[in-house]
Amino acid sequence: MPWNETCSVFLIVSCLNMFSCGNPTERNITPASVRKINPVGYDLASPDRIITLSTALLEISGVTVIDSTLVACIQDENGIVFILDLEKNEIRDQIIFHYAGDYEGIAKVNSYFYILRSDGTLFKTMYPVVSASAQQVIDPGAPPANYEGLCYDRRNHRLLIVPKNNPERGPGTEMKHPVYGLDLNSGNDSVKEALELDLAEITRFAAENNIDAWDEEKVTSLMVSDIGIHPLTNMLYVISAVNRMLLVFDDEGTIKYIEELKPDLFNMPEGISFLGNGDMLISNEVRANPPTILIIKYFPR
Repeated sequence: MPWNETCSVFLIVSCLNMFSCGNPTERNITPASVRKINPVGYDLASPDRIITLSTALLEISGVTVIDSTLVACIQDENGIVFILDLEKNEIRDQIIFHYAGDYEGIAKVNSYFYILRSDGTLFKTMYPVVSASAQQVIDPGAPPANYEGLCYDRRNHRLLIVPKNNPERGPGTEMKHPVYGLDLNSGNDSVKEALELDLAEITRFAAENNIDAWDEEKVTSLMVSDIGIHPLTNMLYVISAVNRMLLVFDDEGTIKYIEELKPDLFNMPEGISFLGNGDMLISNEVRANPPTILIIKYFPR
């Protein structure tokens, strides 16, 4: 973003934050009986809370839940984890884990945060930080690509790492978007392919379910911006920010649901995470609107 445009956005958001900081927008909770609940249990057009973030998180690129009131956020320019209180909309703490870089994903695993840099490098830091020795840099050996998606697979005690675009892996893989897994049980810091998301299968699913937003131009790549695993259904949720699409897969990578996200709410969706009860959090970078975290209530189907 040009410097003068960045300054303009900064001033606009600063003004908005003067009025909104510390006061997350509460929406009237619409009864489930009159909501338009989608097949995976959400009304994405009606978030229950919209939290306008401070200027420290203009470029929020990842979010992970700590507990029912605290989340950890990163933004893609600084090597800092921000601990955010959802109730008060206050930054409670900041953890410096590395110097400036392009950081795209964050996942909490027990007492550690794992942060994903766009080149595939992982940074591991203890929470709360005890000493500098509690921090570690990991090269998982993923194929060269631009990486944006990271989440913790609790059932298999592994990290799932997804490139934004489909990397070149050889003939026959052009329509297969890989999901890599880093086994945290083995002590081996090398990733293995865990799943493949089949773009041809997604296209067929979209056609069969009359999802017009998924057209031929969007089939060449998912453009993944983040991933998350639902704590109750174990479904894999994939956000495609450029296309403003949410895609849901089962644990074998079979597509189960697709929905286009409303641009007025999902300004630039870059992060996804879940509370223990299934409520979904989606973070948005600043664009035409200020940066936000949306909390969307889960209705079990």
